[in-house]
Amino acid sequence: MSLAHAILVCLVDEPMTGYELAKRFDSSVGFFWRANHQQIYRELTLLGEKAYVKGKLVNQVGKPNKTVFSVTKAGKDVLWKWSQESTPPASIKEELMLKFYALSAVDTKALAEQLVQRMEEHRERLELYQQILNKTYKDASSLDLAATGRLLGLKAGLSLERNWIEWGTEALEALKRFEGLKP
Repeated sequence: MSLAHAILVCLVDEPMTGYELAKRFDSSVGFFWRANHQQIYRELTLLGEKAYVKGKLVNQVGKPNKTVFSVTKAGKDVLWKWSQESTPPASIKEELMLKFYALSAVDTKALAEQLVQRMEEHRERLELYQQILNKTYKDASSLDLAATGRLLGLKAGLSLERNWIEWGTEALEALKRFEGLKP
């Protein structure tokens, strides 16, 4: 998936400004596709040049004017075609896993501390996902197609966070056997 697809996915539900898109990105698609605001604005420009999005200038009183972007028919066609393409598993770049792979050559105490910190981050994200689930998806039987897709993505995120915490707990127990050992 490219950043262009991620932006089109965000805009397909409703038009928004670049600022609104960047904020929405941070709190939705950004959970599984990272991009900074500068990258998003740059990609919006490219999408406009390809006529996949169009911008409408909105004049404002007392504030700078803003441009509201929406997906064009061509942009929706790109999303449709993209949805038909096979999706390979994501490649993983996980430095923490490399450290575990080299367990006999690393500082296990420092690694355990790093793992505790990482597990805390996963607990925080799990809590955030749970809050979103409780607030937004109380009655899954009444959701439309778009909301059902977001709910399924959220459930995948919940599962991944729980799995990280479960694995981290197991890994910490294993590391306790080797505390203080040096290679």
